[in-house]
Formats: sequence, C-alpha cells, structure tokens
Amino acid sequence: MQNNVLVTGGTGFVGMQIVLQLLKKGYKVKTTVRSLKSKERVIEVLKSHGVSMIENLSFAKADLSKDDGWDAAMEGCDYVLSVASPVFFDIPEDENEVIRPAVEGIIRILKAANRSGVKRVVMTSNFGAVGFSKKKGAQVITTEEDWTDENEPGLSVYEKSKLLAEKAAWSYIETEGKQLEFATVNPVAIFGPSLNNHVSGSFELLTNLLNGSTKRIADIPLNIVDVRDVAELHIRAMVTPEAKGQRFIASADGQISMVEIAQLIRRERPELADKIPTRKLPNILIEAGAMVNQHAREGKLFLDMNRNVSNEKAKKILGWQPLSTQEQATLAAVDSLVKYGLIE
Repeated sequence: MQNNVLVTGGTGFVGMQIVLQLLKKGYKVKTTVRSLKSKERVIEVLKSHGVSMIENLSFAKADLSKDDGWDAAMEGCDYVLSVASPVFFDIPEDENEVIRPAVEGIIRILKAANRSGVKRVVMTSNFGAVGFSKKKGAQVITTEEDWTDENEPGLSVYEKSKLLAEKAAWSYIETEGKQLEFATVNPVAIFGPSLNNHVSGSFELLTNLLNGSTKRIADIPLNIVDVRDVAELHIRAMVTPEAKGQRFIASADGQISMVEIAQLIRRERPELADKIPTRKLPNILIEAGAMVNQHAREGKLFLDMNRNVSNEKAKKILGWQPLSTQEQATLAAVDSLVKYGLIE
C-alpha cells in the first residue's frame, strides 16, 4: 500500500484532525508547519488523543507564500492533502492581498507535487466555491456541478479567495498538471470537537451566540459538518480511484437554522443559556441593511442562497457517511469552546 502522506497545515483545526486519523489508520505522515517550534505541541496534542505510533509522524518547514521547502516536504510522498490556507488576522482593504496568496499557494503546491512525482493531491476548498450563487427554490438542489459567481453580491473576500484558488487549481490540472491526479473537498460550516484551542472560523457563529455579542438572532439556515467527517472524506478522496478529477461536498444531512441552534444549546446546555438571545432579527432589516453595509450583504446572501445541499456524490463514489448529525456536531463544538476557555 502506498502510505506516505503529506498534510499541509498540520497545526490547524482540520489539518490536525486529518493527521490524527491518518496515523490511527497506520499511514506514515509528514506535515508542514511554518515554524518547527510547533512540533512538540502537535505531538503532545496527538498523543493526548490516542496516537501511539508517533514515530510515523515527521515535520517539514514550509510556507505557502514561499517556494523554499516544498520539494523536500514532498520527497517520498505518494499523496498530498492540501489543507493549509494563508493566514490573515485582519481583512485588508485590497482584496487581492487575500486572493493572490490563496491562488499562488495552491499552484505552488501543485507544481511541487508534479515535480516530486506525487500520485494525487486532494485540496481543501469550501462550499463558498460551490453554492453561494444558487438561489433557494422549492425543487432546487445544490451539487458539485455548481460554481459560485465570483461577483456575487455579498460574497466575502475569504470565500472569493477560496473560489478563485480552486478555479486556478483546476485550470493548472487541465493544462500543465495533466499527469497529476486531483480532487477537492468542499466543506460547509465545520463544527465538531477541536483537538486543542485552535478552532475553525465557523465557530465564531457559536461564540457570538454564547458571549452575548449577538443581541438578536438572524433566522438564517446553515449546513454543518463535523470536522471528523471532513477528515474521513479527505482520506477517502485520497485513496478511492474513482475520486480522480472530482469535487465532493462535505455536509451532514439536512440543514439547521441559527434560531434552531440557539434553541438546541438552551435545551442541551442550559448552563450556557444566560447570554443567548431569544429575539429574532427580522429578515427585512437584513435586506434593508444590505443596500449600505457589507456585513448585511453577506447576511442577505445567506438568506437567499439554496440550503438544500446534496452529499450523495460523496456517499456514492467514496462510500462516505457522515457519522455526526448537525446537532451533534454543533454541541461538540460548543463543548470545545467551553473546554478550551474560548467563550469570553
């Protein structure tokens, strides 16, 4: 069995979960970090979650913004799981400062994989590249055939950067990288348990509910997936021959609204209910605000987009089945916020 895997961004919320699952399945794993100072912390976290074969894990220093280190990182690897994304603490005024590093980063990885004789690269894209332009309707279903319009009103710079990075990746595969197998995983909002205090950006939705900063709840529907199911889907996309050239939406079955999430937490974690708002934010206020405010435009986009999302392709081709419901993934995320003291 070809079993040498490079995971980019092994210190991240999704990346570390993938590394954990790969090691438990017996793979030899190399992960990239921006600084080797992260090494001991990653090892400690993985050991605390049941990894015994830590000798199967190695580290390579590499940065998405630089060429240095990538050829060495991929040496001897059969597969690359491209999970890491450029890090921004503040959104710059010029959107190209976000978009350019995302596009250049994935192309840098694909070129290095090509040079190194890697068999397959699986890229972590996101649902923002798939379904943000498909508007809701009675019989509408969003699938991997859909693409978000990069000029969609209300599309955030982050979502746009992921969209354009994935498009650039497919373009590279169709031209220069034809001999390289490629697939993408496109997760919806990722919840579930965190292995440490590093959580996904989606957790902000829960944090704002729990810390009192949200005064009224926008009745916006969401699709949610557990990080453990996302990791499993990556691994299946890596080894399943039929996954070559395919995109896979990672989503639990169904959908859940922000109002339902608030009700769920109040019911199942009543000790956290004090600051959770009970009043709804009328949709008409979001629609009115969208004319003048970017944050409201993003909210309106969430209101208008189709949330009848199909995960049948991953089930059919990969034999994947989400093990967590949207409710279970949400509560696991809430518990992680509490465990690591992330609710102010």
